[in-house]
Amino acid sequence: MKFRNISFSFKLIKIKLQFTKGQLNNFNAKWWGINIGKNVKFNGRCNFERFPGTEIFIGDNCKFLSRANSNLIGINRPCSIATLQSEFKAKLIIGDNCGFSGTVIGAFKLIRIGNNVKCGANTLITDSDWHLDDFRSGECLDVHIEDNVWLGINVVVLKGVTIGENSLIGANSVVTKSIPKNVIAAGNPCKVIKEYVV
Repeated sequence: MKFRNISFSFKLIKIKLQFTKGQLNNFNAKWWGINIGKNVKFNGRCNFERFPGTEIFIGDNCKFLSRANSNLIGINRPCSIATLQSEFKAKLIIGDNCGFSGTVIGAFKLIRIGNNVKCGANTLITDSDWHLDDFRSGECLDVHIEDNVWLGINVVVLKGVTIGENSLIGANSVVTKSIPKNVIAAGNPCKVIKEYVV
């Protein structure tokens, strides 16, 4: 029993050291011209890229987990936060108290994430089809994720989607159409399963 307690203490120290080391990401974010709030924490290296003429805002008290073992459910890639197009003067706005685990966010036009949003392991949020030079690609469409939304593991949020406040999106869902507030939704394509009162 004592050995387990000692092991757990060492694990807590290791986690604190990883977050301390992760603060190099603050320098990296500033290098890319990203507006970063107070007390933003990183575990592992986060990838940042801000296209010239675009903006990225990260609110206060956000947490980015990019190390494979920083989330026991399993992270298979680092967090990547990027704007990719200056034609639309892309904006990526993240509110306060949000959490991301191996999350990729790519904004060509506008992605707005509210406060207290949880993004489970390996989630993806994008407002574009990405290959803009391909005739099969449609136009870029804004994405809005409102306050207190929870995206489960491996959720993909595609262009033109609004997810209403307090809604929960189930694991492995692909969100192709807007989801109202105060619901549980899941599937491919994602559909409302249950409404609840907050």
